[in-house]
Amino acid sequence: MRTQPPILVADIGGTKTRIALGRREKGLGEIKSLFNDRIADLQELLSRELAAEEAKQATMAVLAVAAPIDEDRISLTNRAWSFSRSKLKQALKLKRLIVVNDFVAVAHALPALTAKDVVSIGGGKGEPGENLLACGPGTGFGVAALVRAAEPPIVLSSEAGHMVLGAASAADRDIFARLAPGSKPLVIESILSGPGLARLHQALCGQALSSNDVIAGANAGGKTALETVEVFLRVFGRVAGDLALAFNARGGVYLAGGLGRGLAPFFAKSSFRKAFEEHPTYGERLAAIPTRVIVHPSPELLGAFTLGLTQADD
Repeated sequence: MRTQPPILVADIGGTKTRIALGRREKGLGEIKSLFNDRIADLQELLSRELAAEEAKQATMAVLAVAAPIDEDRISLTNRAWSFSRSKLKQALKLKRLIVVNDFVAVAHALPALTAKDVVSIGGGKGEPGENLLACGPGTGFGVAALVRAAEPPIVLSSEAGHMVLGAASAADRDIFARLAPGSKPLVIESILSGPGLARLHQALCGQALSSNDVIAGANAGGKTALETVEVFLRVFGRVAGDLALAFNARGGVYLAGGLGRGLAPFFAKSSFRKAFEEHPTYGERLAAIPTRVIVHPSPELLGAFTLGLTQADD
């Protein structure tokens, strides 16, 4: 049996780019992680990776990109990078270049995740064979669903992170007013993102901290940081419940994104799960849906590799 060539996979986010080489026989190899501020040219970076000895036989690359994938020209949502799919494929001398939204890649990874790749939050067992949802905060807020109404399942991309966010209580209305004074509406990722966590902390406490500093403060037991994380996870829970209903994700909701992983230790003691279930008339339905934080180091790469393997079989 002829050994299949390796597949280059990359997760290109607003803040970092992660790259790995995957083989059907061995799975994903070592994951390289680079800050985008240190990358002068994305094409040059990918060319260099493909020129490495272990990657020379690669004829396919799968890129998971934090951007809508609508046209040949791809422009990242939260970074001033853009590229042409057709020109990049030609420049990299590939037979096949697949470019998908990063959360589409995460959705492709969901069936491959194991118990060690996730942390369960609250109850709910889920319904086998029903839809799965991936959502979560990173540089922005990503959403994608694995819809099992067909065989093979279909992954739906979404720009739900840009939907208008409404307040569910008087406390939320006060907080949202501080974040968006006047009549300008908030969108989901105005709060549920790395920059959003920093904005929320400043609105609540008057401190200008980065999202990493807020999380570090919460890990150290800092009162104001813990209060910010609590509000953030409460809003996240409500939005995740909304999306579970919107996509009929009765198989389970998976909480992804770099910020989601960073906040993993705080979900269990927060009001996330209460807010997730607290949807009048559909509380019991949501209570039956499991919520799991993805702690796999790069589900985007796992999903891109999984997608690449299925495409290699075509």
